[in-house]
Amino acid sequence: MPRLVPCIAAALLALAASLPARAATDGLREAWARRLASRTVDLPAGVRVVRDVAYGSDPRQRFDVYMPTNARQAPVILLVHGGAWRNGDKAMRNVVQNKVARWVPRGFVVISTNYRLLPDAAPLQQAQDVAQALALAQRRAAEWGGDRRGFILIGHSAGAHLVALLAAAPSIARDRGAGPWLGTVALDSAALDVVRIMQSRHLPLYDRAFGSDPAGWLAVSPQQQLQARAAPFLAVCSSRRTDSCPAAQAFVDKAIAWGGRAQTLPEDLSHAQINELLGTPGDYTTQVEAFLRGLGPDVAHALDYGR
Repeated sequence: MPRLVPCIAAALLALAASLPARAATDGLREAWARRLASRTVDLPAGVRVVRDVAYGSDPRQRFDVYMPTNARQAPVILLVHGGAWRNGDKAMRNVVQNKVARWVPRGFVVISTNYRLLPDAAPLQQAQDVAQALALAQRRAAEWGGDRRGFILIGHSAGAHLVALLAAAPSIARDRGAGPWLGTVALDSAALDVVRIMQSRHLPLYDRAFGSDPAGWLAVSPQQQLQARAAPFLAVCSSRRTDSCPAAQAFVDKAIAWGGRAQTLPEDLSHAQINELLGTPGDYTTQVEAFLRGLGPDVAHALDYGR
């Protein structure tokens, strides 16, 4: 099967070369989405899924709901995928598989959301999409056995930046109709201080995401937007990188200074492993769950279920 991947990639590139630029982009995204859909998550016994719940009119404004049988007032985890603000999908196995397998059988509802991507939507619009998804999921949580007051946001990479921005500026979520959530887990985002990144030497991907307007940098920078006490926040960072943990610690220090509960969790894992391995047995998952357990008795009860 791995030998087929280069062939698939070559076919997609050939398709792109034969189409106008915008059509090529759309075609590649559709082909990528079909490929992802074929790699379905292996659902544990007793787990049901409702796919492509629409929270807006754009095809990207959809989420999938994974729920235990007979759930009632269950805590809800909302997952936000990464992909440099221009790629990624809610159905990717490294986003969903281990987290669903770990937490849904314990009594959580897990929702994995898409959002519009570059170049169609800038990061601020993407954060607004996540907020809109959160608002709808909260309103409909009872349909899936979830507690609308028991939401936890978890994002990886670009998705970690988006959930951190919502944590720092919850008005973005309120403006889209979302209510408060219990806490936020940011998985290895170095883009917590966008202003500092853009004023220093940086990767081209940041130019594509954040542009050249300093006012725009400020609007999407969690570090600068944090101006009040935030919901509990956990910043997981890869100690193998030079940028992630310093950015995480600076944000956590500011959150604590505002009276919030926040902590950094450095892990000797790669950027990809921090996403994919969360939910597998081991010290990393245990430490993240220790943070989650402190978000409330219902969360703690769910985590202890089936142990």
